[in-house]
This record gives sequence, structure tokens and C-alpha cells, in this order.
Amino acid sequence: MTITVTHSTPADGSFSATGAAAWNATHSFTGTLDVVNGGTGQTTTTEAFSALLPTQATNSGKYLTTDGTNISWATAYTPAAPTSVEYLIVGGGGGSSGGGGGGGGYRESATATVALGVAYTVTVGGGGPGGATSSQGTGSSIVGGASSPFQSPGIVSAGGGKGADSQAAGGSGGSGGGGFNGGAGGAGQAGGSGNTPSTSPAQGNNGGSSQTASATSNGGGGGGAGATGSNSVSQSAGGAGGNGTALSITGVSVTYAGGGAGVGGVTGASGGSGGGGNSSSGVGAGGIGTANTGGGGGGGFTAGFAAFNGGNGGSGVVILAYPSTFAALSSIGGGLTYTVDTTTRAGYRVYRFTAGTGTIQW
Repeated sequence: MTITVTHSTPADGSFSATGAAAWNATHSFTGTLDVVNGGTGQTTTTEAFSALLPTQATNSGKYLTTDGTNISWATAYTPAAPTSVEYLIVGGGGGSSGGGGGGGGYRESATATVALGVAYTVTVGGGGPGGATSSQGTGSSIVGGASSPFQSPGIVSAGGGKGADSQAAGGSGGSGGGGFNGGAGGAGQAGGSGNTPSTSPAQGNNGGSSQTASATSNGGGGGGAGATGSNSVSQSAGGAGGNGTALSITGVSVTYAGGGAGVGGVTGASGGSGGGGNSSSGVGAGGIGTANTGGGGGGGFTAGFAAFNGGNGGSGVVILAYPSTFAALSSIGGGLTYTVDTTTRAGYRVYRFTAGTGTIQW
């Protein structure tokens, strides 16, 4: 490093020129300038840069970050799929005519293994429509690639069975729909079978039956995930829907897949816990199954049996939960309606899919 020093005589002439030639000269300095004096203490570019960084010992592979004031080393983030995923898959509840609609199929586990970069198709089933005639709910599912257990045919929860009308028995499904007797001495209808198609563990229960040779309308309750639907209490009183099953996968205990209640010509009944619709007492509409619980619709009818105002089944739901230390989903298909929550269940990331179909991927 070279420094040039030049002196001049002040205007008042007070400066002595003695030795001026020695002052007005170029002076050379050797060595390095340390950091505290504005240098780096180094002689090469790489060494100079390294001298200004935080210590590199034991920090191989890390990157620089800042808190707005100071810089430091941080560990590089590597995306990773969770080692174990909890899931809840509930199908849509069955619609009702006179018999209660069955609750949607219920399946849950805490041991699903997923993989990074694999596309998994999520489908949320809809509730079956009720009315003069009723329909099955549709199933919810997760189907994936080569990563167990979300592989073809995947994890599927069937829709709830439809509640019976005067023309047909209760439908089979995740839980079976309740039977119905329109009165006037008509023959009663049996309830539908739950856990159809069969899975292990079972995803639902049977629907209840109506009274036989009844003079008044009555219907059995739809089955629920946790209990069978009740048979109609008498020729004029409906049967209660089967209760659903409670789970705290979101951090809050919620009951899902309750059966709808069967209609009563005089006395109605209550839907099962878990979104099952109540039935009418005499003329009137049946209750609607609660959305995103898979609850079955409740039974109802109008005077003269011109139409049965059975309730619609509630839509299903798909919920995934895993520790929030793992990466968030990297992509979610636009056809899915969902929420993600990292606060209600401490330490977990919870995705709740409430409608549609589409692929997800870590």
C-alpha cells in the first residue's frame, strides 16, 4: 500500500520549510491492515472475504441469513414428506324418503405413509338427494401412486344408503338406509346393509326396519358409523338414526357419519349424532344431514302420499393431519375446496377437504 503526503506553507508564513522535502514525498507501507482498522488482515480475495464472515468451522453446507441486523449461518431446508399421515375419509350421507338415510362410510387411520413427488387424488363425496324418492350418497376417497396405502384402488369410504320409500327397501352403503312403511296396511321394508362394499375394519352399520302391516306411516332409522339405525318404535313413530363416531383429528372432537331418523306418522325421531337429520312428525319435511359430516337425511312425507319430503344427506369430508415440522403440500388441485390449520391442533398441519376432486402432492 502506498500513501503520498504533501505539506504546504500556511498563508501567514509560519511554517518552517526546514525538512519540507522530506515531508513532501511518497511513503510505502508493508504488511496488512487488520479488520478493526478497516482492513481484512488478508492478502487474497478469498481469504479476505472469509475473514469477514461468521466462523465457518462446523458450518459446512449451511447458508447465510440475517435477522435484519446481524448475519449468521442457517441449515438449508430440504423438503420431506411426512413419515406418517393421519386421515379421516367420510362418504356423503344417503338421502331420505320415509326411512332415514344411512350415514356415509367412515374410515380413519394414523399410519398412512406417503412419498415426496407422488400425486394423490382426493375426492369428497356429495350427499344423496332426498324427496319423493331418495338416492345414495357418493363416496369420498384418496387414491394414489405406488406409495402404500394410497394406491389403486386407494382408501374409499362408500356413500350412505338411501332411505326407503314405498317402492323400495332401504339402500345399502357405508351405513344402510332405514326401511319404510307407507301405512294403509302396507308391508314394511327392511333396512339396508352397512359396510357395503365390505372393508376391514367396517365403515358403517345397518339401517333399521319399519313396522309390518302398519296402518300409519313409519320408518326405520339409517345406520351410523357407530351404531345401527333403530327400528321404528311403533306403527306411528319413527326410529332414531344410528350414532356416528367421534374423532379429534382436527384438534377438536367432532362426530361424523350419523344416520338420519325414520319418519313417524304421529311421532318423529332424532337423527344420530354426527350430522343425521331428524324426521318429521306427521306431515312435514325431513331434516337435512349436516354438511361435511356424512350425516344421513331424515324422513318426511306430505298428506295423501303424493310426495315424500325426505331430507338430503350431508356431504362427506377428507381430512389429513401430520406434524407441522414436515413440509406443507407443494400443490393442491384447483378442483378442491379446502382449509389448512396449524393452530387448533398444536404441532400439526391439518388439511380439511370439503368439496370437489383433484390431486395433491408433497
